[in-house]
Amino acid sequence: MTIPRRSWRGAGAFAAAAVVGLAGGVISAGPAAAHTPTWAVTCSEVTLNLKAYSGDATNEVTVSVVGGDVLLPTTQFGRDFSTQTPLQLPKHDKELTVKLVVKAGDDAKYSFEDTKTAPVCADDTPSPTPPEATPSETPSTEPPASETPEPSATPSETATEAAPAPAEPSSSAPDLAETGSSSATPVIGGAALAVLLAGGGILWSVRKRRSAQH
Repeated sequence: MTIPRRSWRGAGAFAAAAVVGLAGGVISAGPAAAHTPTWAVTCSEVTLNLKAYSGDATNEVTVSVVGGDVLLPTTQFGRDFSTQTPLQLPKHDKELTVKLVVKAGDDAKYSFEDTKTAPVCADDTPSPTPPEATPSETPSTEPPASETPEPSATPSETATEAAPAPAEPSSSAPDLAETGSSSATPVIGGAALAVLLAGGGILWSVRKRRSAQH
């Protein structure tokens, strides 16, 4: 039995087309599996490791805190990108949501977006504020009243105390001279009586003469 040459040609063309299609599928599936964005978030930092992207295209990556700071502005890279120094998160007392955006330059279907939560670090937890002490008494703004010194003694008392005491007579001073009144008193009394009697007699005589003349 002889197979026509045209049939062999048709079978060979079909087989070749199948091989090309299979190879194209493998090739097209390879880059899809090669784009590998890996990243990690802790309470204080973010690390990135982007691998197997197209070196012939311009790729971009951005990292930011949702509703907050931009940790990594839009940065272009080629086949690979990784953080040599971790991106530092700001200090926070509540959880932060961190967003990663990777735009693939070869095809938008290889772009990548993801979010992760950064917990609160133990050192960033605020310590309780101690209550303020209330002063027990309101300090007085009035100056203290000066005390008036009391007089130690009244003037009269001072004068009395200051007056010198009368000097006592010295026992060595000479006695006062005696007046002799004790011995001369009877003599003086007798003389006075005599004068009175004489006067009375004279007065009586004068009156008697006057009565006789009338």
